[in-house]
Amino acid sequence: MSVGVEQQLVEPVVDYVSEEETRAPSIAPSLTYSEDSEDQDELQPPEETPRRRRASTRLIAQSPADVQRITGESTQQLLSRCCGGRCCVKLQEKEEGIEYEHVPLPDNDAFRSLGLKIDEIPTVLTKIPELPEQTTFLQPIRRVSNTQSPSPTDSAISFGSQASSSPIETKLQSLSLEDLDTSIQPPSFVQPHHPYHVFPARIHNTRELTRPGAEKRTYHFDLDITDYPHGEGVDFKVGGAIGVSAPNDAVAVEQILDLLLVPRYVRDKPVLLRTTRGRWPTVWGEDQARELVTTRRDLLTWCADIQSYPPTKNLLRVLAEHALDPNEKKILMFLCSSEGQGVFCDFRTGPHISLAQILSAFPSAKPPLDLLLSVLQQLMPRFYSLSNDPHESCEIRDGKQHRLIEIAVTVQETPDWRGGCRTGVGSGFLERQSHKFLELQRSGEAAPQLYVPIFKGLMANPLAKEFMSDGPMLLIGAGVGIAPFRGFVQHRLKKANCANKVWVLQGIRDSLVDELYGGEWGVHEDRVKKVVQSRRGESRYVQDEVVHQADLVWTIINSVDGRVFVCGSSKGMGEGVEEALIKVAKKKGNLEYEEAKKFWDLKRDGGQYITETW
Repeated sequence: MSVGVEQQLVEPVVDYVSEEETRAPSIAPSLTYSEDSEDQDELQPPEETPRRRRASTRLIAQSPADVQRITGESTQQLLSRCCGGRCCVKLQEKEEGIEYEHVPLPDNDAFRSLGLKIDEIPTVLTKIPELPEQTTFLQPIRRVSNTQSPSPTDSAISFGSQASSSPIETKLQSLSLEDLDTSIQPPSFVQPHHPYHVFPARIHNTRELTRPGAEKRTYHFDLDITDYPHGEGVDFKVGGAIGVSAPNDAVAVEQILDLLLVPRYVRDKPVLLRTTRGRWPTVWGEDQARELVTTRRDLLTWCADIQSYPPTKNLLRVLAEHALDPNEKKILMFLCSSEGQGVFCDFRTGPHISLAQILSAFPSAKPPLDLLLSVLQQLMPRFYSLSNDPHESCEIRDGKQHRLIEIAVTVQETPDWRGGCRTGVGSGFLERQSHKFLELQRSGEAAPQLYVPIFKGLMANPLAKEFMSDGPMLLIGAGVGIAPFRGFVQHRLKKANCANKVWVLQGIRDSLVDELYGGEWGVHEDRVKKVVQSRRGESRYVQDEVVHQADLVWTIINSVDGRVFVCGSSKGMGEGVEEALIKVAKKKGNLEYEEAKKFWDLKRDGGQYITETW
C-alpha cells in the first residue's frame, strides 16, 4: 500500500472543483492525501461530461407474456395500434360516426382517488379481452352429515356425486390442515427455492435507528437463528442477505374479505385448494396442478399480493363480469377495451392502487374469491442484507448461547387513498413487529415471543461473493445501503493484516437524526469511516466525496485484490457514484469519458467493482 492510503486522515490539497463551484471545500479530515505534488497548485476547471438520463418510468414488462398478462392482448395486437409514445391517448378523442353516452361515475372517495379521466364512453366497445381462465378453485371440506351449501364466494365446482359414499367425498373428509402456526409463518407449501424452508426466527431485540425528524424510519433487528434447521448446505455469510416471507397486513386482509362478503365463520375453516397449472400458491415450486388444504385467510395473507402491483386488464375484466351496477360494469369494460386504452395506461402508471381500493371504488363487484386469486400476483419474499458478522454475533440468555443475525430495514411508504401513507409489504410488517415488541417490553414482558419468517436467501450475492479477500477495500453507501458494510468492517477489524485496509464513505442527510449505526462499527471506526451529510454542515453528497477522495479510490482499485463496493438506492446515489468514479478515472488515469467508463466496466467484470443497488 502507498503512503497516500496508509495516512488517510491527513488533509489533502485537492485539485478538483465540484460541479457546484460556489460550495465551500470540506473542512472535515480527509481519508487520504495525495503524493502528486507537481500539479497541485494549478486549479483544474470542471470537466463537462454527459449525464445519464434518469428513467422516468418503472419497468413493468420484460416479455410478451408480461404484455399479455397486463393488457389482455398479444404483443402483435398491441403494436398494431400502440407504439408506447402515449399516442393511445388520442383514442379518447371523439370520432365521427361513433355514438357516445354519458355514464354516471361511482360516487365514493375510493373511485375519486383513482383519478380516472372519463367523460363519455362509446356505446360500442371493441377488443375487450375474454374472461381470463380460472386456474384456482376452492372446495369446502364438510362432514358427511353437513348438508350446508358451499360459500357464495367460492365457485360451484362439481366433484361428482355428493353422496356420503362418494370416493371423492371420502377423500375430502380425510384431508386436514397441517399442524403449523400460520400466525407466525406461512403454510409449508409457500416455500422458497429448494432446499430452503421458511423458519420463524424469534426477535431477540429491535430498536429504531433513526430519530424523530428523519425523512425515513429505519429499524434494527436481532434475530435468533440458534435453532435454524441444518442440512441446507450453506451457512449465513458476511454481506449475505436473508429472505423474509412477509405476510399482508391482517387489517387489509380482513377488509378485502369484508368487501367480498366472505362470511366470517368460513374465513378460517379448512378448504381444498385445487389449481390446474402454474406455480401458485408456492413461490418457486414446479409449474403443475396442485391439491392443498388451507384456509381463505391464509391464501390472502401469505400467497396473494394485494398492494404492490398495478391493476391488470385481467383483474378489471373479472370485476366487470361480476359488477351488479350497470354503470360500474360499463366503466370497467371501457378500461378493458381498445377505446379505453389511454385511460387504462394512465390508470396503471398513476399512484399505487391496492386491491381494497379498487374493490371499494367499484362496490357492486363481488367476484368469487377463487376466481379473484386466479388473477392476482404471487406475494414474493423480500430480501434484506445482514448488517453484522453472522459468525461472531452471539449472546448468552437463560444459560444458553444464542446465535444472532442482524438486519436494518427502512420503511417504504406511498400515499394512501384514505389519507396518510401506506407502508410496503415487507417493511410495514417489520415495523409493526418492532412496535409490538417494544410495547410488550414497556409493559414488563422481558422476552416477547414475536417472530420473523426467514430463509437463507442470497448468501451468494455479489457483496458476499467478492468480500472474501485480504486486499484494500472501499465501501460506499447511503441510507440503509450502509448496513451490509457494517458486517464487512466488523469482520475486517478482527484480522490484523486487514485492519488498515478498509474505508467507508457513508452518505446521510443529517447525522443528528438519520446516521445509522453511529459508534457501532468497531474500535477503529473514527479511522475508517467518513460520514458525508447532504443537509447539514458541508452539504455534500456521497458522490461528491468520492471525487474528493480520488487518490484513495484510485490507489485501492489499482492495488492487488483491491475492491470498491457500492450499495444503496440506484436513483440518485447509485447513478451519482458511478459518474463520480468515472470522473476519478478520467482525472487520475488521464482517460477520456468512454475510456474511463470502460475502465470501470472491466473492473466490474474482474470482480473489483461490485454494486448492489435497487
